[in-house]
Amino acid sequence: MAVVEAPPQTPVPKKVAKATDTRKQGALAAKLLTPTMAVLLLVIGYPILAAIYQSLFTQGQSVDADGFVVQGSQFVGLDSYAAIFSGDVGARFWNAFYNTTFFTVVCVVIEVILGVAMALIMNKAFKGKGLIRASILVPWAIPTVVSAKLWQWIFDANGIANSMLGQQILWATDGPQAKLAVIIADTWKTAPFIALLVLAGLQVIPAEVYEAAKIDGANAWRQFWSMTLPLVKPALLVAVLFRLLDNLRMFDLPFVLIGAQKPSVETISILAYLENQNSRYGPAAAYAFVLFLYVVVVSYAFVKLLGADVIGDNRAKTPTAGGRRRGLRTVAKGATP
Repeated sequence: MAVVEAPPQTPVPKKVAKATDTRKQGALAAKLLTPTMAVLLLVIGYPILAAIYQSLFTQGQSVDADGFVVQGSQFVGLDSYAAIFSGDVGARFWNAFYNTTFFTVVCVVIEVILGVAMALIMNKAFKGKGLIRASILVPWAIPTVVSAKLWQWIFDANGIANSMLGQQILWATDGPQAKLAVIIADTWKTAPFIALLVLAGLQVIPAEVYEAAKIDGANAWRQFWSMTLPLVKPALLVAVLFRLLDNLRMFDLPFVLIGAQKPSVETISILAYLENQNSRYGPAAAYAFVLFLYVVVVSYAFVKLLGADVIGDNRAKTPTAGGRRRGLRTVAKGATP
């Protein structure tokens, strides 16, 4: 009886097997992320859609075209959005938009500079380093409302700030001094947050990197600009992005520290809150949605300009120890010997 041999099996190409494995991993990741995405749609997606719907209506009494008083919700379409950018309402909105942008830019820039400086100092070896690292968390851990009340006491007419300056400055009144008070209070509270994230990035930089740079003749400034800053860029970008989002939504600090109805510190969030308190829910929802779009645009621009997958890119581009030494010799060619 003849024995029929089975034809030899064709081996599966490695590329096909790898693609199949990648698809399986993608399907598993989708299943694992489904509950999280469902919760996000519930707690984020629904409020956004509800705000858009609310902005298309107006509440209260109004007079129709025939002169009759109409009570309740009335569909007004995009009138609430059109009113934002025209007349007295538009002037107030653009003032709030300017304040929001001003606080975001100024506070984030100052906090980044101070935060990086604090991180570089805390990264040095000195006695009591652990205690200082723990104590720097205190301003950031304090709730914003409590922090605002603390600074309200400091900036009181008879408070510590005026006693140290030897002048009688009315910080809580409308004007440039109110802006300065908000900037100081916000910087004091959140600069440690940036410092901690940058410090975490500094901790993973091997000491041999700096040793190689010193051998190649790189001075302190060259080391910071060409090595330290690029290596901590992922952590720094995350910190800056978080602070941008927080400052664009700034509400409680100026509202508690300075107070409502103060044009010099009125932000879009405060404006939306005041409209809501006055039962003008449609305009309040319109302000909130415009702020949401502003945050989305700024976040998207930030991520696209500075890199979306900053952590992944950094890992892919981080050289080995030997590669670092070779790269540092190239970097240090122009360094001061």
